[in-house]
Amino acid sequence: MDSAVALGTFLQHLINGLTLGAIYGLIAIGYTMVYGIIRMINFAHGEIYMIGAFVGVTGFTLLSAAGVGSVALGLLAVLVVSILFTAAYGWTVERVAYRPLRGAPKLAPLISAIGMSILLQNYVMLTQGARPKPLQPVLVGGLTLWRGENFDLSISYIQLFIMLLTLVLMLGFTQLIQRTPLGRAQRACEQDRTMAALLGINVDRTISLTFVMGASLAAVAGVLVTMYYGVIDFFIGFLAGMKAFTAAVLGGIGSLPGAMLGGVLIGLIEAFFTGYVSGAYKDVAAFSVLILVLVLRPTGLLGRPDIEKV
Repeated sequence: MDSAVALGTFLQHLINGLTLGAIYGLIAIGYTMVYGIIRMINFAHGEIYMIGAFVGVTGFTLLSAAGVGSVALGLLAVLVVSILFTAAYGWTVERVAYRPLRGAPKLAPLISAIGMSILLQNYVMLTQGARPKPLQPVLVGGLTLWRGENFDLSISYIQLFIMLLTLVLMLGFTQLIQRTPLGRAQRACEQDRTMAALLGINVDRTISLTFVMGASLAAVAGVLVTMYYGVIDFFIGFLAGMKAFTAAVLGGIGSLPGAMLGGVLIGLIEAFFTGYVSGAYKDVAAFSVLILVLVLRPTGLLGRPDIEKV
């Protein structure tokens, strides 16, 4: 392999890794937002993402059957419907699995969240079937960035769309957290929920909206992964959720930029491990990173150590 082909291959793996990392980052933000405000991990978040993917497949299929030819209109409609559906599921998970156990020992809501994850997974399997659901390509074509004698470097329109949309959402959520009353309420609840309540903040509503926001991002990730791979099943939420959790821990759970950084790094690790070693062991590589981070830097790359209040 000459140097030009080697460089082209490296850059192609880089593009694939950034695309995959953007999806993981969107899911990871949901984990880190919930942990930041209630100091608990929502292990049903992966199933929320999976439900968003199924809503996406159903929406695109219905629009195709109805003869809707506009890709932009169809994509906007599917994203909106998917966000509404998954937001309702996210709100329900918080009300059923977390709010009644908010004052209980931390093991209780953890077990409740795992039970909710299994419930949602089997609920989708029973209602949608266990077989994979295919989807016809929605965005086709791409751009050739570099053309060589033996190798062409290209980026598809769906990859470009995923990265641009993720960047816009990341910037938008950062501004929302930093500059809006809801963001200030979330940061206050993260610091001290009791004091926030004394200052007039509706803590229950703030926590519910945090779950809804995380679920909305998971819905977007579900629609994007459906468009990217063209096939889903009821089990995709478990593995993607665990990898997004790994990304959140890697970046520093509780940090929004850290969640996105961790997602990008996990995506790059998977892409390069698949390209240069073996795709069969890419999951081993991703979870090995989690073990190393927990051993060497438990707070993650951008995380801060918790300060115990006395």
